[in-house]
Amino acid sequence: MIAADDLIALVRNYNPKTNAARIQSAYDFGLKMHEGQLRHSGEPYFSHPVAVAAILTEQRLDDATIITALLHDTIEDTKASYSQVAERFGDEVAMLVDGVTKLTNLQLSSRETKQAENFRKLFMAMSKDLRVILVKLADRLHNMRTIRSMRADKQVQKARETMDIYAPLAGRMGMQWMREELEDLSFRVLNPEGRQSIIRRFIMLQRETGDVIHRITGDMRFELEKAGIEAEVFGRAKKPYSIWRKMQEKEQGFSRLSDIYGFRVITGSEEDCYRALGAIHQRWRAVPGRFKDYISQPKSNGYRSIHTTVSGRDGKRVEVQIRTRPMHDVAETGVAAHWSYRDGVRAENPFAVDPAQWIAGLTERFDAEENHEDFLEAVKLEMYSDQVFCFTPKGDVVKLPRGATPIDYAYAIHTRIGHACVGAKVDGIRVPLWTRLKNGQSVDIITAQGQTPQVSWLDIATTGKARTAIRRALREVDRERFIKLGKELARSAFEHVGRKATDKALSTAARYLRLAGGREELLARLGSAELTAHDVVQAVYPELVANDADQIPPRRAVIGLQPGQSFSRAPCCQPLPGERIIGITHRGKGVEVHAIDCDMLGQYENQPQRWIDLHWHSGTHPAVYGVRLDLTIGNDAGVLGRVCTLIGEKKANISNLEFVDRKPDYYRLMIDVELRDAEQLHSLMLTLEADSDVAALERHREKARVGAAAR
Repeated sequence: MIAADDLIALVRNYNPKTNAARIQSAYDFGLKMHEGQLRHSGEPYFSHPVAVAAILTEQRLDDATIITALLHDTIEDTKASYSQVAERFGDEVAMLVDGVTKLTNLQLSSRETKQAENFRKLFMAMSKDLRVILVKLADRLHNMRTIRSMRADKQVQKARETMDIYAPLAGRMGMQWMREELEDLSFRVLNPEGRQSIIRRFIMLQRETGDVIHRITGDMRFELEKAGIEAEVFGRAKKPYSIWRKMQEKEQGFSRLSDIYGFRVITGSEEDCYRALGAIHQRWRAVPGRFKDYISQPKSNGYRSIHTTVSGRDGKRVEVQIRTRPMHDVAETGVAAHWSYRDGVRAENPFAVDPAQWIAGLTERFDAEENHEDFLEAVKLEMYSDQVFCFTPKGDVVKLPRGATPIDYAYAIHTRIGHACVGAKVDGIRVPLWTRLKNGQSVDIITAQGQTPQVSWLDIATTGKARTAIRRALREVDRERFIKLGKELARSAFEHVGRKATDKALSTAARYLRLAGGREELLARLGSAELTAHDVVQAVYPELVANDADQIPPRRAVIGLQPGQSFSRAPCCQPLPGERIIGITHRGKGVEVHAIDCDMLGQYENQPQRWIDLHWHSGTHPAVYGVRLDLTIGNDAGVLGRVCTLIGEKKANISNLEFVDRKPDYYRLMIDVELRDAEQLHSLMLTLEADSDVAALERHREKARVGAAAR
């Protein structure tokens, strides 16, 4: 365990004005609070907070963050309280420690919906003070470095959580070194064989080619000196997980991968960055399409650098990053550079971003997303994204994630532009909306009055902002349609029991069903099939929808089953009482009842042992057996309402209605009705077919697929 004096010395290296007494006091307090506690490895528990603090000194962070690291587990794991920490170390440190405690209590590896909600909480905690997540990332890094002492199942859980959440978050914050180490430590747990194979191939490659890094570094220094450019040059092999990911993405073997080495050139000025780029391109051939200028177009987390890939010795491709020292500091520490110290004062790095603006920009596009899974999808996409830079017709720059389309571009300009988009021109040429945009392209969006977002746009858009805006617009359009449909379903259902679907009756049903949105919410849910008409009528008139005592209960409707044997109606043919039926046994699922003429029975011809002779009970059945009707009607005012009325008059209940096709002259729709028996179905279909606006009507049944295998 690092001693207090050694930790203070690490802080003094970059901040000679540090309050050593305060750090010593925090060290002593943490040591006392954690006394007697041990880690899984058997080491004193306090060795962990000290190691976390030491990791944060590498980023040259302020005293408050270092003290928070020393105390980050005291409120959660010891008898120390928030008020004790606040009284002894101040409100700032107490709030930071409390923030880390709350993050620790988030079970981020839980099921998706909860995980999405925890992401919301994580961003809320970050928005108050970003140093909370810096401590948490360092905490996770040390835990991953020492994960071998944990149970195997816990190792996998923590590694997966780290790979999914903490590693990309570190990358998004600009701390690329931490992202790479977290990924590689997780990779070691999740796929040890894959990681070892990469390392073995690296060793073999070094034996065959010698020290490539040393040779290329020397060549680059020579070229830069020849051009009169003062610069530092560093080379390294990429991490095993980074190489493994490239192999998966490019579907290539290790031997075919080219850019497995990376080099950094640190210059004295921005001008020298471009001079160094020229010298390198003169000496080695640049690889087309692999050049990125993040100096003129920096990333949102402050990252600036020139990236290029060149063919080095023996045709091997190498990636080169060129930047100044201040740019390099931001590249190493990312958003954390805002708090870093140098020579006792807060470092005035012109490239460090304001953390408050950064987190606001990251979270604002997710605030309106209501669906948890959509929110989680958008968060992960944003954290993994790289960027492309496009230009408006006026020359303004628009930043988008790699893979973005004109739809994303339109919504990035303004939601109103996105909603009205009907086409796009890229570099003056009309292109489809699904076109992937590239760096440096000029994009012009074509709009039209009256245009509304299309469902297909969700498959085209990639940014969280665009997808959220599209979903919200579609929900509003769907809601109006569902309310209109719900009115027809409610009217038909109430007429079925001899009542009217008045506003008062529907409002009463909404209160009974505890729907905060009242009558409109009830109609919207009824139209979208989240509620059934039976539920709505029963809420107001329970006595009118109660089953008659003389009717056959559905569980006893079929005769011929063995004692204790359960049955279900086959969804493919939806047999009704009065029709000839046959049963097919399924292991663990009971008996599935099919109509005798069902196409699906052909799958079981060679398995006669599974067939059971069944028939319906001859008594009166309740109207609870669903049948789907395939109906084509004229697209005229009042036709759908009349159809619903006819169904209600036949004492049938509509449980769902879905439009399959809409044309200027007709609608094709599927209507699910609840019936007593085959006789009622026959009577209903005769009535509907007699209507002059019903163009086609048939009972919908699934057809057997060619080559379908029996279950």
